[in-house]
Amino acid sequence: MKGMAMARAESGLPEQISEKIIQLILDEHLEQGDRLPKEAVLVERLGAGRSTVREAMKLLQSRNIVRIKQGSGTYVASNPGVADDPLGFTFIGDKQRLARDLLEVRFMIEPQMASMAAEHATKDQIMCIRELCDESERLAEAGEDYSAADTAFHNAIAESCGNLVVPRLMGIFKTSVPLFIDVTGKKLVEETIRTHRGTRCDVPASGVQPQHDRRGRAGKKRVGARTARAFLPFTF
Repeated sequence: MKGMAMARAESGLPEQISEKIIQLILDEHLEQGDRLPKEAVLVERLGAGRSTVREAMKLLQSRNIVRIKQGSGTYVASNPGVADDPLGFTFIGDKQRLARDLLEVRFMIEPQMASMAAEHATKDQIMCIRELCDESERLAEAGEDYSAADTAFHNAIAESCGNLVVPRLMGIFKTSVPLFIDVTGKKLVEETIRTHRGTRCDVPASGVQPQHDRRGRAGKKRVGARTARAFLPFTF
């Protein structure tokens, strides 16, 4: 019995060390792309063996908290803690229905997201949105794969919402971009370009928020409403 208890304790050690590494990331205010201390330093600071630290890092990589680059080191991942496929869309066999159901969910969320971006986007964010819109359009018209640029376009809008939660929701939809393009056989290229242009044009060109009128936020709301309508009907 004692041996079994010790074995369970040892098997749980990487999990414990992984939590300590997360706390280290938070305590030292490490940001996305920042490099973590070298393995030897972690071994000393955490009081754990090299093999345990390595297993802990593998656990953290599986949770998208760190990225291990062979020969370079270990870095804080992009959107740490947000998995690439958090809802397991990969394992849903009926891709036609998945694409349709994802469309319904995005239909509920992204028009409001676009409206928020129209209110809160900075000048730099507006420029980024427009550049990604142009890049998506260029690739789509050339018949090339535009899924990465399209995903980046929607992510840029999410980042412009002025809300900490909204960008993290985009991980849920990351799979939907290439999925929808594949399911529709790339037949909605023109519709994608049209809706992207509609969104692009409704974001204030100067980076300055729409002027308040007598009804306070009404000016912003009108711009937000037009931007939201540009997403209808939805494309990816």
